[in-house]
Amino acid sequence: MFVIIGIVVVIGAIVGGYLMEHGNIRVLLQPAELLIIGGAALGTVLIANPLHILKKLVGGLTGVFGGSRYTKAKYLESMKMLYEIFSRARKEGLMALETDSDNPDQSPVLSKYPAFLKDHHVLNFVCDTIRMAAGGGIEPFDVDQMMELDMEVHHHEAGQPVSALSTTADSLPGLGIVAAVLGVVITMGALGGPPEEIGRKVAAALVGTFLGILLCYGFVGPVASNMAKSADEEHAYYHVLRVVIVSFIKGSPPTIAVEFGRRAIPGHVRPTFQETENYLKEREAAPTPA
Repeated sequence: MFVIIGIVVVIGAIVGGYLMEHGNIRVLLQPAELLIIGGAALGTVLIANPLHILKKLVGGLTGVFGGSRYTKAKYLESMKMLYEIFSRARKEGLMALETDSDNPDQSPVLSKYPAFLKDHHVLNFVCDTIRMAAGGGIEPFDVDQMMELDMEVHHHEAGQPVSALSTTADSLPGLGIVAAVLGVVITMGALGGPPEEIGRKVAAALVGTFLGILLCYGFVGPVASNMAKSADEEHAYYHVLRVVIVSFIKGSPPTIAVEFGRRAIPGHVRPTFQETENYLKEREAAPTPA
């Protein structure tokens, strides 16, 4: 939502200021310049990136225009899910969690969280770790290292589309110059004609430079920055899951493990101790769906 508002503000400020100076808005409408810059930028993206990064780039651009997935409600639900899993392990032993990790769709705990089951990477991240811990013979430190490696690989992959879009943004001013140079070439061919015609062609050439700079610093660059922040939010979410799981494996009771995780949640979405405790109690009191 804020991305759309920001785009409207950028366009409104530029067009409004231009009109205040009695500029002719039709001069800025240069489809040929936009085609040159936009088409060349798209081509550079295709040249520089393999298919799997292009798919992630499209998904990242789609996600930019929605709100953050990592809200306080999501963290509370995740804390509750882990609390229920580990409470079951305290009663029945870690070996009982092997069925949960092997068949999460049929798990009495995980099956109550469809949003978690749909996120395949998070599902594998949690279930693979639980499977290793339930199998025994592995130290908590080694489990922690495994989770850290998984997080590093995933965070690196999440940063690839951001890097691709940032590189594209950096290339836009240069592509704007290319469009401007082509406009100058056309203008040189029109020398000797009416001054009005030459003026229009020079204006069109300058609009190419204007569009390249505007697209870079006004749109594509900020969108890439937004995608980078989304990747950081996702990394923070994985870190919270890791803290809770490792804390429990080290011997902490489920409530203490959840408290460790709560304190690792970023401050702007971190629930208070009372909110977390009330949420756990409410879900415990709620009847289990048939």
